[in-house]
Amino acid sequence: MPLRIATWNINSVRQRLGHLKDFTDSHTPDVLCLQETKVQDIEFPLSDIKSMGYEEVFFHGQKSYNGVAILCKNNVESHEKIVWCGKDDRRHMSITLKNGLEIHNFYVPSGGPVPDPEQNDKFAHKIQFLKEMSKWAAKPEVKGKKIVLVGDLNVAPLEKDVWNHKKLLKSVGHTPLESELMANLRKSGDLIDVGRHFIPDDQPLYSWWGYRYKPSFEKDYGWRLDHILTTQSLKSELKSFEVVRHTRGWEKPSDHVPNVLDIDT
Repeated sequence: MPLRIATWNINSVRQRLGHLKDFTDSHTPDVLCLQETKVQDIEFPLSDIKSMGYEEVFFHGQKSYNGVAILCKNNVESHEKIVWCGKDDRRHMSITLKNGLEIHNFYVPSGGPVPDPEQNDKFAHKIQFLKEMSKWAAKPEVKGKKIVLVGDLNVAPLEKDVWNHKKLLKSVGHTPLESELMANLRKSGDLIDVGRHFIPDDQPLYSWWGYRYKPSFEKDYGWRLDHILTTQSLKSELKSFEVVRHTRGWEKPSDHVPNVLDIDT
């Protein structure tokens, strides 16, 4: 049986437990990585999530902001958290399965409204974070493993990763600098961009539709901010990929939708 791995910026796990159950019922991921859980660990809804069939649940959160979690049906050997940029703001968690596969769950800073690191500390934080990810991915002990890197990376790097490339070139999330840093990340770790492995670069591919403009989903004004990357050793095992777009049309949805990868392990 293939291993199914999903990633989803849930935008408050407690507010969207019903959506989480609907998604896990329909797609039954073996491993589900969540970002922006927005809950401190003491209030994480552990019993609700275990009732969805996830025996091993790992979470690293804080009140109201950020936060990551990994839900796994079984077979976890170990788990780890890495602090990035010297700030423990709950943006990373990883697990290693008993078959040796590592799954890393990231929530990269959004970067604020102004794409200038000198004027905007949040954008400077984002740039530093992406640079540190590249250094990590370049390590021989990382490149030599079977690794799946998922999460809300908050960059839509390619022209067809946004609904209007020329209009959005000066918008945080699609600036040439951020696109370059994403390319460096992939190059540093010789990583496979799973979405574009299955869907060609010249075709639109989105995972986020903003809240500010209410018809954004209806008009398909989307961005690809959520990503799945893998090391080259997994290339022959990549079986299928899906962006579960219809969840954006649910009542009071997250602005992000799940991405799902099946691997033959």
